[in-house]
Amino acid sequence: MTDLLIPGLVVFTLLYGLIRGVDLYDAMICGIRDGLGVCLRIFPAVLIMLVAVTMLRASGAIDLLAAFLAPVLRAVGFPPDCLPLALLRPFSGSGALSVGSDIIRASGPDSYAGRVAAVMLGSSETSFYTIAVYSAALGLKNTRYALPAALCADLAAFLSSALAVRLFFG
Repeated sequence: MTDLLIPGLVVFTLLYGLIRGVDLYDAMICGIRDGLGVCLRIFPAVLIMLVAVTMLRASGAIDLLAAFLAPVLRAVGFPPDCLPLALLRPFSGSGALSVGSDIIRASGPDSYAGRVAAVMLGSSETSFYTIAVYSAALGLKNTRYALPAALCADLAAFLSSALAVRLFFG
């Protein structure tokens, strides 16, 4: 069934367009032109985010901050091994996935830190990246409350991940 879903959707869209009398070729060209325009508008924001994340990881700043905050996190039940993941996740999905796989490899998939890392990856968002992309696509210069709200949501997701793993796995 799932193998037929995408081809079926394409055929349905083509038939619907033909029945409605839409010039399908022209509509496709306009859609591609608009899509390329969006890509060009968001490219600078995406490039800046990728460079910044790479610089933070390469400089060791994330590891230094993780070592500094580890005692506070132990007090609230958050595994210090997952702190680099929590610091990187709002910036980069691929970087967070790399750090998460390192945590799981080092601690083990059934360890507390490994489980928290897995839940964190599935329950949080790359907030800075998402806000940068949508702001660039919409031409927004002021995100107002979007960033503080997104970071609060990320913090809630990280702490809830640790709590959920503790509740469900002991």
